[in-house]
Amino acid sequence: MNDVLNSIEDEKQPSIMVPIGDMDTADNTPDTVDELAMELATIKQPAKRIAIIGSRNLAITHQQMIETLTTALVRQGNTIITSGGSCGTNAAAIRGAMKSNPDKLKVILPQTIGQQPSDVQDQLIGVPNIVEHSDRAMMTLADASRVCNREIIDDCNQLICFLSHTSKTLHTAVEYAEENHKVVTVFYLD
Repeated sequence: MNDVLNSIEDEKQPSIMVPIGDMDTADNTPDTVDELAMELATIKQPAKRIAIIGSRNLAITHQQMIETLTTALVRQGNTIITSGGSCGTNAAAIRGAMKSNPDKLKVILPQTIGQQPSDVQDQLIGVPNIVEHSDRAMMTLADASRVCNREIIDDCNQLICFLSHTSKTLHTAVEYAEENHKVVTVFYLD
């Protein structure tokens, strides 16, 4: 009987040894215990400054989810920081915050209100806290938007970003937030 069991064990496939030394570290973990403690403290704060940025090209269902999420975050006492936008993520964030408490919304524009399309200008009516940048008036919108995203991230504790895998500008913004030890939540929509 023992010979039969031994022959069955010999026929088993060889086991694969996986080194576990490399599994104890992850590329995106904080370098120190202090950084981890800071991130935990940010998460536990009762009221945070949350940046919401993302793609302009969103299905209406995604826009409704962002609007609902933003409304709930503001009702919990958080301040929402976003940029202008006639459609997509920023517009949904503005609508959600305006429904709940306009005083808990800060909109940072990449340039001036006058440089925004008329539908964006209309959406910003009644927003009490708008930051304009006439110093970026001569920049392309793409360049001004990159600078604006950094300003938004610098002003927040936490970033929520809605993007596609191909969005280079938003991926750069997420990397910047991570480098600056912000709590980052990313939703991929593709």
